[in-house]
Amino acid sequence: MSPRLREVVINGFAESPAWKSAMKENVFDVLLYLFENYMDEDPEMMPDPDSIRNELVAAGFPHQDIDKAFSWLESLSYGQPIRTTIPTFRIYCDEERAKLDQECRGLLLFLEQTGILTPSNRELVIDRAMALSANELTLENLKWIVLMVLFSQPDQEAAFARMEDLVYDNVPVALH
Repeated sequence: MSPRLREVVINGFAESPAWKSAMKENVFDVLLYLFENYMDEDPEMMPDPDSIRNELVAAGFPHQDIDKAFSWLESLSYGQPIRTTIPTFRIYCDEERAKLDQECRGLLLFLEQTGILTPSNRELVIDRAMALSANELTLENLKWIVLMVLFSQPDQEAAFARMEDLVYDNVPVALH
């Protein structure tokens, strides 16, 4: 975990508006907890899933939300990459437009146009956003989903670092 991320997680995230809005979604809470506490772990040093589940139960998360969060994370590896040689344009279905408001869809377009998201990762982000039970996602929650997706994908370190800057508002909105 980068020092900046660790500082925000430890000192500021619990008081941030993003955390307070995320608290409305227990599965999202579990995902953030796992991301914050295990993202910098060496895979060989990672505790076994049962130990992590016990830790989550001890932290007060319901079993059902823990199971859903693990399923959400496992499905990050199921998708097949989309290979394109021409620019793509995404048309959202009614269910996607209901969950991802115009601001969220604009963020996804911005991230793709600036090279942070590939078409394949964009689809994975949309899939993972749709898998959450919240009726609508906030822009902050979507940023965290993008960060989790990029972290889970191979060869996306530069995109992850750029997205991490956007999550913490360390760069201007308009990238050149």
